[in-house]
Amino acid sequence: MVVEVRGGVEVMEGNQPRVEVNVLLLGAHSVGKSALTVRFLTRRFIGEYGDIGEETHGHGLFVGLNQSELFVSLMTMCDSVPESVYSRVDRIDAQDVCFNVWDSPYTQDDGKSLSLPDKQLQWADGIVLVYSICDRRSFHVVRQQLQLIRRSRKPSSVPVVVVGNKLDLHCHRSVSSEEGRLLALSQHCGFYEVSAAETYEDVLLVFQRLVHLIRESRALRKSSAGVRRIVRSVSAVFGKKRGE
Repeated sequence: MVVEVRGGVEVMEGNQPRVEVNVLLLGAHSVGKSALTVRFLTRRFIGEYGDIGEETHGHGLFVGLNQSELFVSLMTMCDSVPESVYSRVDRIDAQDVCFNVWDSPYTQDDGKSLSLPDKQLQWADGIVLVYSICDRRSFHVVRQQLQLIRRSRKPSSVPVVVVGNKLDLHCHRSVSSEEGRLLALSQHCGFYEVSAAETYEDVLLVFQRLVHLIRESRALRKSSAGVRRIVRSVSAVFGKKRGE
């Protein structure tokens, strides 16, 4: 038996529940979002820092990979523009988790101000904000994107992990670890510094941490919904008694 509920997060395969999470990657140009994505999905390093969304929607980056390594789902996410959502199933804490990863290209409007499409934010269960530790401008972009996310959605509604990439180029560092950590702490985000070029394990930790944050967020929302139902029920009972 296979039951799939796309907005309901959970997929049943036989008797095993499988959690589904939508992960949105954001950041400036050339910070290694695609390298991070490919490293997570395939354990491979693509050998360059670029954006999937800027290179024929990423198909060229996955040439030679078979279906067991990567599942690509083409979806219309933003106003008839096809975007590629790359999926992978991993086992975390004895539970299968299906990651749907959208590596979104960096965009600015005509006025050169930063913007984030609302459809992206509504789609995402969790967000990874990536900057390069060698590029201070990219760190400022992440700071701005984080502010936009917090204005667009309630702070507790979408978990965020801030990632400083290109740790292998630490000799060219222009953003300190402390700066990245303080930004993440100030906005209640997770924080990691990684090298997509060198290690798979550290990249995996980023996505595992995001899953834990998403689980906590969902549990909190579920608990809050339960409390609201109880309050409504109690109010209805007392209202009925007052009317008698």
